[in-house]
Amino acid sequence: MKIQQYIQENEARFMEELFSLIRIPSISALPEHKDDMLACALRWTELLLEAGADEAMVMPSQGNPLVFAQKHVNDDAPTVLIYAHYDVMPAEPLELWKSQPFEPEIRDGRIWARGADDDKGQAMIQVKAFEYVVKHGLLNHNVKFIFEGEEEIGSPSLNAFIKEHKEMLKADVILVSDTSMLGADLPSLTTGLRGLAYWEIEVTGPNRDLHSGHFGGAVANPINTLCALLANVIDEDGRITIPHFYDDVEEVPAAERKMIAQIPFDEKKYMEAIGVRALKGEKGYSTLERNSCRPSFDVCGIWGGYTGEGSKTVLPSKAYAKVSCRLVPHQNHAVISKLFTDYIQSVAPEYVEVKVTPMHGGEGYVCPITLPAYQAAEKGFTKAFGKRPLAVRRGGSIPIISDFEQILGIKTVLMGFGLESDAIHSPNENFSLDIFRKGIEAVVEFHLNYS
Repeated sequence: MKIQQYIQENEARFMEELFSLIRIPSISALPEHKDDMLACALRWTELLLEAGADEAMVMPSQGNPLVFAQKHVNDDAPTVLIYAHYDVMPAEPLELWKSQPFEPEIRDGRIWARGADDDKGQAMIQVKAFEYVVKHGLLNHNVKFIFEGEEEIGSPSLNAFIKEHKEMLKADVILVSDTSMLGADLPSLTTGLRGLAYWEIEVTGPNRDLHSGHFGGAVANPINTLCALLANVIDEDGRITIPHFYDDVEEVPAAERKMIAQIPFDEKKYMEAIGVRALKGEKGYSTLERNSCRPSFDVCGIWGGYTGEGSKTVLPSKAYAKVSCRLVPHQNHAVISKLFTDYIQSVAPEYVEVKVTPMHGGEGYVCPITLPAYQAAEKGFTKAFGKRPLAVRRGGSIPIISDFEQILGIKTVLMGFGLESDAIHSPNENFSLDIFRKGIEAVVEFHLNYS
């Protein structure tokens, strides 16, 4: 039976299985959903066994449990390790949803629910493709699954779990569906991700909040000082001023810049979609290069003083900010974290105390397009979507991908099917049924070509 026919005959079942997962609010950021995390992990083990896995189990970690499953075909055959996550983002603000976030609906050819795309829908694509090749005797390599429950909070437990279970997770390549395409009619494979470094800054001035009339102009305001410190991190040309920040930044090769320039991109529509009249970034690079191949610095949050209703003339004692850098391959997040901390301390004026607390971070990643598994994925997209996928780098970060490479010593193929319009992490998350079907076909073709 051809895959298209199999999907058509089984789609109602596929949807009910996916909906059974979506109805479990597996929100890793909220401790009150701890029981839901376990329930979702257990449900995945049931579905993996039904799909043809030899074994599937829930395994403990330092945080939420993980799901491990495998199908052994031959000792001499290569092994594909499929990674996904079963946790989801909180659904708030609830009033902006057009339907209940954890009661999935199908409207206008799309599944509407939290997790419809990220990552329950995309994970289901992998499982249903696996089901098809197993049931039709087409699987010629070994397959392992590792589904975690903490991706949306930075995967704090996964690194230790991988180190502890290196032999169990041993494979030749990792396959991930947790990324996006350029468009429904513009398939693409993600070949690179940026890394991340994140800090919280605390600036302390006087030992208590002061009356701005009595002390303003004579005592340094921590909010003013913090703003000045952060404003100087980027110069007029959009370059980051931290000493030695660019030491390990690899210039984008001319051939890759040429490839990026061929990606269809309407800058006017891009600006209209986000409601800005002009763009700003590092001098000498295009918008697509700036948000994928070049590092960046951003203030993610800033607060201090009085922010309630009405007015209060106060000179605050403290000011805070959360800041981050997106890093490119070869930049080590721990090195960058120290460089930034040292820099801020070195330029901090004597009239305030500055504390910089490193938070989480991760390395960037690049997948060679010569990798056999990448080429199998490329053939999968070509078969399912009718055109060869573009190879693109993405500006986001999936820190665990670099962890996989460093700990397990293997590459990852990022075979994602999301779209910008899927509104992941936002109200009204959704996933196209057409993309869901084509995704299954593409992954089936991956399995057929990888062997």
